[in-house]
Amino acid sequence: LEAAGSPLPPRELFRALGLPSRKQQAAMSRRLRAMIRDGQIITNRRGHYCLMKRLDVVTGRVIGHRDGYGFLVPDEGGDDLYLSPRQMREVMHGDRVAARPGPPDHRGRSEAKLVEVLERNTREVVGRYAKESGVGFVIPDNSRIAHTVTVAPRHAGGAKPGQIVVAELLEQPGRSNQPVGQITEVLGGADAPGIETEVAIRSHGIPHVFPDEVIAEAEGFGSRVAPSVKQGREDLRPLPLVTIDGADAKDFDDAVYCEPVGTGWRLIVAIADVSHSVTRGSALDDEARERGTSVYFSRRVVPMLPETLSNGLCSLNPKVDRLCMACEMHVSDEGLVTVSRFFEGVMRSHARLTYDEVAAALFEDDAAARKRVDRLLPHLEHLDAVFRALLKARRGRGAIEFDMPEVGFAFDRHGRIARATTRMRNDAHRIIEECMIAANVEAAKFLKTHRLPALYRVHAGPAEEGLEELALFLEAYGIRLKRRDKISPADYNAVVQQIRGRPDEALIETVMLRSLKQAVYQPANIGHFGLALTEYAHFTSPIRRYPDLLVHRGIRHLLRGGPAGAFEHDRAEMERLGQQCSASERRADEATREAMDWLKCEFMADKIGETFDAVVTGVADFGLFVQIPEFQIEGLVHISALGADYFRRDAVHRRLEGDRTGTRYQLSDKLRVRVAGVDLEERKIDFELADGAGRSRRKRRRRS
Repeated sequence: LEAAGSPLPPRELFRALGLPSRKQQAAMSRRLRAMIRDGQIITNRRGHYCLMKRLDVVTGRVIGHRDGYGFLVPDEGGDDLYLSPRQMREVMHGDRVAARPGPPDHRGRSEAKLVEVLERNTREVVGRYAKESGVGFVIPDNSRIAHTVTVAPRHAGGAKPGQIVVAELLEQPGRSNQPVGQITEVLGGADAPGIETEVAIRSHGIPHVFPDEVIAEAEGFGSRVAPSVKQGREDLRPLPLVTIDGADAKDFDDAVYCEPVGTGWRLIVAIADVSHSVTRGSALDDEARERGTSVYFSRRVVPMLPETLSNGLCSLNPKVDRLCMACEMHVSDEGLVTVSRFFEGVMRSHARLTYDEVAAALFEDDAAARKRVDRLLPHLEHLDAVFRALLKARRGRGAIEFDMPEVGFAFDRHGRIARATTRMRNDAHRIIEECMIAANVEAAKFLKTHRLPALYRVHAGPAEEGLEELALFLEAYGIRLKRRDKISPADYNAVVQQIRGRPDEALIETVMLRSLKQAVYQPANIGHFGLALTEYAHFTSPIRRYPDLLVHRGIRHLLRGGPAGAFEHDRAEMERLGQQCSASERRADEATREAMDWLKCEFMADKIGETFDAVVTGVADFGLFVQIPEFQIEGLVHISALGADYFRRDAVHRRLEGDRTGTRYQLSDKLRVRVAGVDLEERKIDFELADGAGRSRRKRRRRS
């Protein structure tokens, strides 16, 4: 095509390539379709193949919006392009397309016109089945999909209106038609226990069933580490390495050991050697790359690797031999790593400990807990000592220290919500966190020093617009952000320390967190803003994160004497894998957040009419967003529920003010609210002011 200098029809292309047989042409056609998916070529309206780079088109991924429009996120980076509702008729959220940039619309947005759909992302849709005038259709649960899926009676699969179903798409949407599907699975009613997880998994296309070949490959390794593969590795089995995780954890990635050396410490972080079993090109690797990460829901875990490996052979279970990739560090009393090295080892965890029992033994002087850890107590005390040093270094560089509560739910034996739970991190969590950060930094430095293509975990600083919004928000709470022109992590951390212990601490931290850009994976190292680090990579969780597995492969390649130029993943592939892994992480975050929102609505559904203390977290033209701090549950007090008055929004002071009464509602105001309604389908909770709340506020405001 390059040599021809013009688009070519299929026959001329086959002739130029010397492919006379139908078999050869069929094989070439498959290759051409793959090149279209990759955005290298495209077919025009006449069916001729064209070079994409010779056309004024942009390729990228479609991001849908619940209001019907969307955006095209270019593969090559740059500003997103606006897709009007008319353009979005032909595509669905997640599709890859080629589009031609057009002139800005009346709002100044650069609008795109679709040229070609390169790759369809949606094969099935989960949602509520409905029926009108004899015609069935599925209303997608994913709000980013604005289409409804038409279902013919013969394809309804016995579903009843109102049930949550899975529909396989038989026809994709077009310019003049909605998608058509057939129901392949009925998940049940909206109140069925565990339905929120099933819906989230399918709405976001999370792979949750391992193919037979993947299971067979995993089981082929057996349940024990073969003696032959231990040869040539450093033997760490005599060292009392331990794992410290949550009480419900089943896969153990990391083990730690520490001992004092001179004026500092020798710290060893041993990580499960997943890359020994999961090699490039294997069925396990293909599946792990597709999944990208394990996904943790309240009731269920969707693992990246089959449980034979994730909970078995790769997991650092106690009292059994396991292969590991270890990082040995010498840490000074100032918390600086002075020397480090990586090596392949074989280890045996001496105990499976939990955060709570370690915290009880170390910080609560709990006699029973100290007795349980027994001879390991001195080693835990060494870990605590090195943690204090690492923490000193962390605070010295000004890293942000968010410490937000984790809200969850406990379930009864029938799968119904029994109660809401709130869990705060303790210093045992922080011990492991600082040890893992130290090892991750050394991994990044090791790969960078040897100039090996690698995926770094990077975190850019906040955008100027987000920073301005944050400053205005903080001012409403009486907090001043010292610097806006050249913000640093230390400036953020100064605010975090200032609000420590306040009742609105969690709310303010949440808003601060949202002002930051999301961390991503990429081969270009730009540092990590939140941690205030110039080099950072994910090394410590290869059982549940694909980027960590890639980092392990790079380290093993170097340890075995391989040159940087001969690594099995080049920089271009790392770029693609970084984008894929970042997308998988976002997919997992969105799925777990939506499942949690469902559970919060379910939790509040039987509390209609009950009253709670709440705080105003947002002000809009149509009402107040409020949060119940006790459960981290948010909802809306509609403007019509604020009293008999005309309320107008004061954007500068972020408040609503009544014309007649002068009543004001603004950020951080404390209100007593009543649950007015719960919409499980929309994941929305409506509140109203409890009796007397409006009157007391009016009196208070009048006196002021």
